[in-house]
Amino acid sequence: MEKYLENDWSQIDRLLEKIKKQGLSYLNTISDRRTSVDQNVLPDIKRISESGYGTEKALEIFNEKFEPVIVASSGPRYWGFVTGGSTPASIAGDWLASVYDQNTQASKGQGDVSAVIELETIKLMLDLLGLPESFLGGFVTGATMSNFTCMAVARQWIGKEKGKDVAKDGVSFPFKIVTATPHSSSLKSLSLLGIGSSNIVKVKTMAGNREALSVEDLEKQILELQDEPFILISSGGTVNTVDFDDFKAIAELKKKYKFWWHIDAAFGGFAACTEETKHLVDGWENADSITIDCHKWLNVPYESAVFFIKEQHKLLQVETFQNSNAPYLGDPLENFSYLNFLPENSRRLKALPAWFSMMAYGKKGYQEIVENNITLSKKFGEFIDHSSDFKLLAPVRLNTVCFTLKDSADQDKVERFLELLNHTGKVFMTPTFYNQHKGIRAAFVNWRTDEKDIELVFNLMNEVITALK
Repeated sequence: MEKYLENDWSQIDRLLEKIKKQGLSYLNTISDRRTSVDQNVLPDIKRISESGYGTEKALEIFNEKFEPVIVASSGPRYWGFVTGGSTPASIAGDWLASVYDQNTQASKGQGDVSAVIELETIKLMLDLLGLPESFLGGFVTGATMSNFTCMAVARQWIGKEKGKDVAKDGVSFPFKIVTATPHSSSLKSLSLLGIGSSNIVKVKTMAGNREALSVEDLEKQILELQDEPFILISSGGTVNTVDFDDFKAIAELKKKYKFWWHIDAAFGGFAACTEETKHLVDGWENADSITIDCHKWLNVPYESAVFFIKEQHKLLQVETFQNSNAPYLGDPLENFSYLNFLPENSRRLKALPAWFSMMAYGKKGYQEIVENNITLSKKFGEFIDHSSDFKLLAPVRLNTVCFTLKDSADQDKVERFLELLNHTGKVFMTPTFYNQHKGIRAAFVNWRTDEKDIELVFNLMNEVITALK
């Protein structure tokens, strides 16, 4: 063990150079790599050896066993799960985050400065999205933990409205959650928080093939709650059709009624980056909390999302997440420490890839990424709309195309069609169910995707459907 460790350290420059070359090979050929593989081909799992192998041998084993079946999930035709790619700057930031290996903690007093970098990155993000600096923010692993963090503070707010301290005493009363088309991660967060994923007051959606909530029905549901404090989960881009709730109308309701307003804008929030679509988020600055997922449209490596919570709720946030029995961490409010403001105590410097990417490309760079993806999604939607074999299930509102097979008699073939399409390894999409139809989702968020990819995939779809007939 010691010999391998010493040898690896003495040759770290050569090892990193080898890894760099392999990484560059992957990035340079990503368009040719398969987008999905049959996981049944994976070899047996090894057990840990007695004395280890050293890094170079471990790399050989990895390259023999796993590298050939690593998919191009950050490539231009991976259109499933709203998966972004990684910009060159974000890769640089991610490598440095591993090299420096900081634990993002305190930003005042002694210790490392990683929290200072994170605070600056949050300000950059607020500026990119046109949000006011009245929001506090922090980096977490993804939209699920961002929703969790926001709703944990919302839970504490409702407790205080009822004269309870939920963080100390636990959940001892029923909660009311009002929503229309929540993402599954919001429901998962309710489960984790002990609120209950089924404890929901369902709001009707707008008429006319919409997923956005009906403001009229929302007010009706509020009145029926009879001044009971509640959490409103609204959508800043739904999964299937990227529909947006009317934030300006909700802001007006917030002036009249008492509730915590949370917006899940995991990827839809980036509509704020371009003049053409920023009206979709008009009014969102009035929310109490917002979820944004960076490893989607910001195009940084995975495990990167932010939460935004209004600074006026700072005390509630500390009550929710403080390390109350850790005097070595100092006063949670006087000596600001991220450990008292979000779930994880130990966190790598998650903000650095986002900091690098925003510094490298600025507002214009992200405007171009967003506009390009919107243009491509509309182009793909036009191909489908004019097709004799496929049809749109909803209008293309932003960057996701929801479609199915045109012949209603072919509904049983949708899953098989998608399976065969993904099996080609040229593209990856995900299934859905919308408006009583089995459907398919294609999400455009990758900075690499271009018109040639759209044409290649649509031609491939025609080949697959022809073979399926």
